[in-house]
Amino acid sequence: MQWMIDLLALTSGWELLAVLLAIVYVLFAIRQSLWCWPAAAMSASIYTMLFLQGGLYMESLLQVFYVVMAGYGYYQWTRVRHVAGSPTQAPVRQFQLSWHLRWIAAIVAATLIIGWLLSRYTQAELVWLDTPTTLFSLFATFLVARKALENWLYWIVIDITYVALFWVKGFYPTAILFAIYTVMALIGYIKWKKDYQQQEVAGEPCIN
Repeated sequence: MQWMIDLLALTSGWELLAVLLAIVYVLFAIRQSLWCWPAAAMSASIYTMLFLQGGLYMESLLQVFYVVMAGYGYYQWTRVRHVAGSPTQAPVRQFQLSWHLRWIAAIVAATLIIGWLLSRYTQAELVWLDTPTTLFSLFATFLVARKALENWLYWIVIDITYVALFWVKGFYPTAILFAIYTVMALIGYIKWKKDYQQQEVAGEPCIN
């Protein structure tokens, strides 16, 4: 327990608050609660400044995107709930494998281009970890906003990578947060998969 106390002593109150809000976001997302989006916006706003100070420029841009996506996600979940005629939840959807493969190929190509530019023309650190995790996180966040079941599978891989990135950069509580995220993403996938299967039984599958 002493090592945890020592880590907390080295951590700013802002980072701890951002971590707490981020956990709240995932918990609410697993439950498909609209409250996940305000929590995400507040956490991302704090992390934007923290990552700028830490020289993680792509991560800072990602957090700005999260703030924007929080508004989009709230709108999308509310709008889809209304269209679906349900007063409580929007339906979980799935996208075809070919759709995912096209996006993955595009993101890998963008990673190579952006990573090369950052490594050549900026002082950004850990470019080849920072860039792909950022781009895939953008994509996964879009999938959350669209309530795509597969978002959790992306997050499992992304979160494991983030553990290494943030530990190396000295954001120890955030690294621990992403280790917790990995477990929560697995739980989220199981929960949303069950909800999707219930939709299928009810004759309301949503496949794009």
